[in-house]
Parts: sequence; C-alpha cells; structure tokens
Amino acid sequence: MKRFLRYLAVIVGLLVVFIVFAAVSAWPNVGSGANDPRAPDIVRSPQWHGDRFANPLPMYSNLKGGIWQMLESQPGEEPDAPVPTIDSSAVYAQPPSSGLRVTWFGHSSMLVEIDGANIVVDPLWSERPSPFPWLGPKRWYEPPVPIDRLPRVDAVVISHDHYDHLDRPSVQALNARGTRFIVPLGVGAHLVGWGVPRDRITELDWWQEAKVGNVRVVSTPSRHASGRLSPQSDHTLWTGFALVGPVHRAFYSGDTGLNDTFVDVGTKLGPFDVTMIEAGQYDPQWPDWHLGPEQAMLVHEEVRGRVLIPVHWGLIKLAHHAWTEPPERILAAARCSHADVLVPEPGQAVEPTTHPVIPRWWPAQRWFTGEQHAIVASRHGDPNEKFEVPVCRSDT
Repeated sequence: MKRFLRYLAVIVGLLVVFIVFAAVSAWPNVGSGANDPRAPDIVRSPQWHGDRFANPLPMYSNLKGGIWQMLESQPGEEPDAPVPTIDSSAVYAQPPSSGLRVTWFGHSSMLVEIDGANIVVDPLWSERPSPFPWLGPKRWYEPPVPIDRLPRVDAVVISHDHYDHLDRPSVQALNARGTRFIVPLGVGAHLVGWGVPRDRITELDWWQEAKVGNVRVVSTPSRHASGRLSPQSDHTLWTGFALVGPVHRAFYSGDTGLNDTFVDVGTKLGPFDVTMIEAGQYDPQWPDWHLGPEQAMLVHEEVRGRVLIPVHWGLIKLAHHAWTEPPERILAAARCSHADVLVPEPGQAVEPTTHPVIPRWWPAQRWFTGEQHAIVASRHGDPNEKFEVPVCRSDT
C-alpha cells in the first residue's frame, strides 16, 4: 500500500506540473519563444542536429529512479543553522593587487576580476531559481553583495538557460546598468524578450570567442542540456567559458557531465590560474548531467588548473546529498591529487594566485565518500560503459 501511495503521489504531482505548465506558459520568467531555430548561426552549428542541439556523447538518466527519489529527503541536505556570508563590496574599491580576484556568491554565481575586466558569471540573485516566485527551491541566505554594490560590470556570461543559471530579475537588474551579455547560441532570445538590447548581446558557439577589454572570452564544450518551462528544450546551447587575459587565465566549467573535451581545453587555452568547476547537485541516477566532486577534480587536472574553487553548491538544494558533501569530497580528492583548493565563504573575495588560507566555515556533518556513492559518467549514454575516474580512498 505504501508503494502504491508513493506511485499515486508521483502521478498526481506530474499531473499538477502539466496543468501548471499549460496555465502559465506565458509567465515572464519562463523564457522567450522568439528564438528562430532556423537562424543561420544555429543551423550551421556542428552542435545542431535536425531540430535541436545535441551532445556528442548521449546522456544517461535513470528516470524511474529519479522520480521515486523526488519524494525522499534526508537530514543534512539543507542547513539547519545560518550559513556565514561576507559582504565584499568595500573590497571592490581597489582592484586586485595580483590582477585576479574571484568572488563566489553561492551556487554558480561569481564575479571574476581578471586583468582589468570585471565579469559576472551566471548571476542568481532571486529568492528561487524558478519560473514562479512562490515555487521551487529557496535560497538559504540573502545575496552577500547586492547587485547595485558590485563594481563596474564589463560583461555578464551565461552558461545555459536553466533557471539556476539564467535568472530574469538578475539579468534585468544588470541590464539596467548597461552591461554586455555573452551567451551560448539561442539564449539571446530570452534576453531580448526581457528588454536587453540586441546590440549588447553576443552569442557564441563552442570554441568561438568575444573580447572584453584585453580578455578573450572563449566558449568551451560541455555535456548538458537546456530548456525552461516551455516546449523548446535543447533549442539553446550550453557551454563553459575560458577567460584568457594577457597575464591570467580562468576556466568556468558551466554545468557539464564528464566528456572527452577537457584535455583539448587545457591544451588550447590553459594552463589556468584558477578553475571554477561545478562540484555539487549530483546523483547516481543522472551521472552524465553533473560532474560531482571526484570528476570535478579530474577536469581540473585535464584543463591544467592550478587552483580549484568548487561551485554549483552551497545555496539551494537540487539533489539528494548533504549540503556540505561537495567541499568534503573535493578536499578528499585533493589530498590524493595534491591539488590546491580554495573554498571561500559566500561573498568572500579571494585572489587565487596569492594562495590565501581560508579556514573551514561549513559545519561537520555526515557525508558519503566517493567510494560509498560514486558519481561516474557513462561514455556513450550506456551505464555499463563508464569513464575511468580515480577515487581517493578514505584511508589514504
């Protein structure tokens, strides 16, 4: 009977989602339907296949297991005490002495100050990454630095159009400051629909680039998907970014599963003084959608990174793991690979090349190791054929 009730709850939940979608598809945060999939830049893209963008490597998901898991929750998946944050707005009065400074605001939102250019990454200042202000996962703390207290913003880069990376109110607030937006193919239609002038939008395919001051912004391949609450799933591209300045280099993975392109990124655009790699919101039911900590460390090594800052964690709950597990597993992997890792407090501005010492600020609680709950991507969408990923043994 208990299993039947769970099954019934899932069916009812899916029905509610369908009804909500049908009723509110015109809600402004859903996204624009203005993108023309026949636009020349889109149909010429090597990533465009038939009627949508597609990964070179198909992705595996255990849909049945993932649906059952939606109804489950474990202690420790969200904080039970306030998360410490730092307001670094006073720091921005002076440029970084090293020429490179990163402020992580939680999840994947960041400010990267690199060789004189100020670049905001995947801004998420809203209370919820959702099409509706009253539905969806709620952030655990207020934005450490309000948008109007950021320094001059030369460009905003967006990795893809999922709600936790493309946030309409944040885009509109930054647009009011007259900033420029650099996005993957197709994402510009969302921005135009929200009032961003087309002449301040640059769309890139993988390996294409734009210039921000003296910094090259290069779109790098990722293994993911796109789409909002609309029928246009995968009509926009997903990407990572390399920020290549005359002195410093930084790499942001975007959302991605493991794939064969990261060595090429390191060869063509590295080495990187800092990598900002997604290391949270992972699950064995969908191992190709996100890296998880051990694969994040592998990507850091493949792109030839020097200092790793784990991102895509520490703000909202999107997966079933302890909220503190990503940094714990990253640090465990770093002990084996001898990598240099920084885990700043949300809002803390750090200069990676100066090797600052950041005290542990998150609470100690139960978490699972890479041995206990491995996240290993499939090679071709087949769960029986996986990448080889080193796992740091707990007794090492």
